[in-house]
Amino acid sequence: MLTLASKLKRDDGVKGSRASSAASDSSRRISVRDRLLVKEVAELEANLPCTCKVNFPDPNKLHYFQLTVSPDESYYQGGKFQFEIEVPEAYNMVPPKVKCLTRIWHPNITETGEICLSLLREHSIDGTGWAPTRTLKDLLNFDDPLNIEAAEHHLRDKEEYRSKVEDYIKRYAR
Repeated sequence: MLTLASKLKRDDGVKGSRASSAASDSSRRISVRDRLLVKEVAELEANLPCTCKVNFPDPNKLHYFQLTVSPDESYYQGGKFQFEIEVPEAYNMVPPKVKCLTRIWHPNITETGEICLSLLREHSIDGTGWAPTRTLKDLLNFDDPLNIEAAEHHLRDKEEYRSKVEDYIKRYAR
């Protein structure tokens, strides 16, 4: 990630110190998304709880990263959950795409990894959807049922729910 930040700074310096043609200028333009991500990723990492870790498979691509969450409390304690986050070119006008790569029994996450958060919707009836004023830090909040079976299971029998969560952790999240 420092690589992209350094590149942005270097490119700005190079652009300012030379007279360049429109063609070379356009090839060196850095997208609004990437400029925002340099700042937001630094802020995200500075405020990340000790139970979370960010991984950039390619440090020059801040728009694609993985988040590992290892809860130290709740039903999910002892599990290690991987999330994939891809930030589209139209960011921050549209939300990032988030997918859970670890199979989990959770009311907000399907067993195939789709995540239901009002925050991740471009248009939300309740007004809590994505807005250009939101940042990557806002993604670390999970309150919006998608897996209705898991939500009903939790309401119906908390001990049985805990048992199923523990089984999923043993099978998929270690």
